[in-house]
Amino acid sequence: MSSSTVLAHQFDGLEQQRDASTLGMWVFLLTEIMFFGGMFLGYTIYRSAYPNAFAIASQYMDVTLGTVNTVVLITSSLTMALAVLSSRLGQQHSTKMFLLATIGLGLVFLFIKGVEYHEKYVEHVVPGLDFRLTGPEAGHMQMLFCFYFLMTGMHAVHMIIGVGLLTWLIRKNSTGIFSAEYYTPVEIVGLYWHFVDIVWIFLFPLLYLIGQHLRGHA
Repeated sequence: MSSSTVLAHQFDGLEQQRDASTLGMWVFLLTEIMFFGGMFLGYTIYRSAYPNAFAIASQYMDVTLGTVNTVVLITSSLTMALAVLSSRLGQQHSTKMFLLATIGLGLVFLFIKGVEYHEKYVEHVVPGLDFRLTGPEAGHMQMLFCFYFLMTGMHAVHMIIGVGLLTWLIRKNSTGIFSAEYYTPVEIVGLYWHFVDIVWIFLFPLLYLIGQHLRGHA
């Protein structure tokens, strides 16, 4: 496929188009950092203000499932990186396989997260829906679960968007469009996917590990 086919009219060359696309994605990711940063800040303030409630509520966090999901996402970052490499080399079949693997891992993550959400429902710790924990710290514990569902829920939404983008990449890859000269869409989506994975790397210790540590000292 010739460069003129994939080159937008406002750019002088594919390199300029790639630089502009990469800059645009980094600007977008900066807004996402601010978005998630606000939630991280609110969570940190709450955890510092009510450590006892955090320690008690942490017993409802499934560390095993959280750990499995962490491994799944780290592996998906590897397959995404391999998809970018394959697209640069013009290896259409390998690109498709690595993109499919990344999608599969993303769906596994979402399935496990769904299992976790069901556990929380069964344990009656869903704020505003079926929250039955009692005691002097119950209100503050409910706030913790509000942060849990808000933060992991927004992360899951980003995962679903990522799976959609990867599906779009597979369709484009089937046309043989990617080569050493043009692989920008795969690289840009890869940046997004890695960002979503990094967000989870921060969520995992905050929601699963630190709470277990505090519980032992509560």
